[in-house]
Amino acid sequence: MPEDRDWEAYKVPPTRTPVSERITSVPNPVTFIQTVFNYVIDAPVTFVREWIERQQAKNKFYYYHQKFRRVPDLSECLEGDYLCFFEAEAQWRRDRMVDQEIVEIIRERLGACKQREGPNQFQNCAKEMEQLAQVTKAYQDRYGDLGVHGNARTCLMKQKHRMMEERKAQASASQ
Repeated sequence: MPEDRDWEAYKVPPTRTPVSERITSVPNPVTFIQTVFNYVIDAPVTFVREWIERQQAKNKFYYYHQKFRRVPDLSECLEGDYLCFFEAEAQWRRDRMVDQEIVEIIRERLGACKQREGPNQFQNCAKEMEQLAQVTKAYQDRYGDLGVHGNARTCLMKQKHRMMEERKAQASASQ
């Protein structure tokens, strides 16, 4: 943009004549109403809201980091204690979802390692492959063959049958 402007081409518009303020002995009712509103309504509400925010800042609640207390396992519930059955089932479902996420995270780590290492993936990603094998085996041992409608009771029965088979294998191996 050129430094020498043509002031004749771009004239400044004429300023308007300022309106003189009226000076009276009666105060303006708008400022009086605003002041009353600020002291009677706004100040107490603001004080209460800030106090509540300070209390909430002391006790932060992160809904995405909710921690549930551990409830008794289904094997520890008394006969006919339906509330315990329900809580154990909910606990089992949460544990299953956590275990699914663990398997998925390990799988994603292995995929990232393979992508990063390229042709050297077999020697450089051996630790991740071994970890994925361990995690998937543990998941399969616990939740495999339960299907979509698996629940805590069938999982407990599967665990019981697996333990009985291991005892039989140990007994036959020791004889």
